Amino acid sequence: MRTWIFSILGLALLGCLAVSDLAQEKAEVDAIRILESKWVDAYKQRRIAAVAALLAEDYVITLEDGSTYGKVGFISYNAGPLRVDIADLTDVKIRMHENIAVLTAAYHERGEFSGKSYDYHDRLTDVWMKSGGKWQLIASHYSVPANL
Repeated sequence: MRTWIFSILGLALLGCLAVSDLAQEKAEVDAIRILESKWVDAYKQRRIAAVAALLAEDYVITLEDGSTYGKVGFISYNAGPLRVDIADLTDVKIRMHENIAVLTAAYHERGEFSGKSYDYHDRLTDVWMKSGGKWQLIASHYSVPANL
């Protein structure tokens, strides 16, 4: 009987720990969703300091044409002759792996760069890493789906 009671208590404790882990993961997913929204908004509004604060020092982005930029290069690109009218995310999925979050989404951006209009419908992957208690974006990849 005593073994049975300890088994029940042990299972209850494990259940509580599992619920606690799920709650923590949901909180982290919510945090990433908010940060991603801030990232897209800061990019669209060309708030360079806000963009810079969200990017890790070794950040790298791969754009639709295959070009890559580090943090400084991307900030320079964003500060250049760019006007973003639409920057929308849909079909957002976030996968957590301890201190790494992988976000995938459909992305629509329309605007003007160097006097030329553009309209992209992409898929993207953003990778966030938590270091020192702070989430930062470490990598982004944008690509045009083959069916477009």
